[in-house]
Amino acid sequence: MSKLFLQRHLKSQWNLEDRYAGWVDNPLSDEGLAMADDAAKLLQGETFDIVFTSPLSRNQQTTLEILKRLGLKPLFMHLDGGKRQEWGHFDGGNGTCIPAYVSDKINERYYGKLQGLNKEESKKTYGEDQIKLWRRSWDIQPPEGESLKDTFERTIPFFKEFIEPKLKEGKNVLVVSSGNSLRSIVKHVENIADEKIIEYEIKFGGLIRYEFDGTNYKNI
Repeated sequence: MSKLFLQRHLKSQWNLEDRYAGWVDNPLSDEGLAMADDAAKLLQGETFDIVFTSPLSRNQQTTLEILKRLGLKPLFMHLDGGKRQEWGHFDGGNGTCIPAYVSDKINERYYGKLQGLNKEESKKTYGEDQIKLWRRSWDIQPPEGESLKDTFERTIPFFKEFIEPKLKEGKNVLVVSSGNSLRSIVKHVENIADEKIIEYEIKFGGLIRYEFDGTNYKNI
């Protein structure tokens, strides 16, 4: 029996300002950093072998801050090709560091033209009903952005190729990422219907735990 932990990042600066962040790489806010102690306590006493996260600084900062409080140090290894993957490979033991694999496949939903806009101000520009449809629907995209379905369709193939095999090996895995990529994973492992997942939310710093028996996931 292995375990899967899904950890949403701590509150970022644009979360604090109520802006659509998407793929804009804004850092954690002071309020978010202050949440790290409580977030780490949720994982106290748990063991995990591997971390997966995204290149967005709010996800990597969350990884660093939480692991630091657990006495662990991540060794970030990139999976998306290019020189960072080619030249940053490491074949030996990693000593006191825990491997943390990085890929933009588990980045936040891309919000297109909404990125950077204050959420209340965007309602004045596009109308409250239209904003609600873009935010809460399963398959309707904001202008030049991704729907939740689009996010699911890039996140879950990565999950199946890289994360689930580690679970099948008996490894405990921590995934530190953003709300919509994590909601996509929750939808997949719990087989949640399209119309139900749009109601599902994960709070900043929130943690979801599963046990995995090689076939099925159990929420614990």
